Amino acid sequence: MSLPGDPRVRLAALVALAVVLADQATKALVERTLVLHETIPVTPFFALSYVRNTGAAFGVLAAAPVGVRLPLFLAVTVVATAAVLSYLRRTPADQRWRVAALGAILGGALGNLLDRVRYGEVVDFLDLHWGGLHWPAFNVADAAITVGVAIVLLASVERRGATAPARQ
Repeated sequence: MSLPGDPRVRLAALVALAVVLADQATKALVERTLVLHETIPVTPFFALSYVRNTGAAFGVLAAAPVGVRLPLFLAVTVVATAAVLSYLRRTPADQRWRVAALGAILGGALGNLLDRVRYGEVVDFLDLHWGGLHWPAFNVADAAITVGVAIVLLASVERRGATAPARQ
């Protein structure tokens, strides 16, 4: 894979850049317009709620000391980025959805990493709920990672189904 000329790298980098820019812009807007822990209901099941997450997904490791959390999250991001780039290198160029999804995963990881390096925590603000059920707040980077992983998994299942021998 020749990095500069490879269309897979260009597409993944473009998607990653778009995710990082959207993530950082929306977080900056939330920080400028909302007070920490302020909530603005938008629909009966969605609100904008400014929170900060010192942990990983769903607040895992939130209580760990910052001297443990930050190096651990940095290491996990580096390893995950290397794994995604390795997967990108093995992905055929005609699988543009999968390549774009890998770019979304990279962009999401980088967007949250920027927060961790800057603040030691991540800005979250998208708040889904239904009655008494409440999903943990998340951000554009988290959504990009989730959608990217879902697309990669669906593409993998579809690909296996297409190459699996028919059963009789």
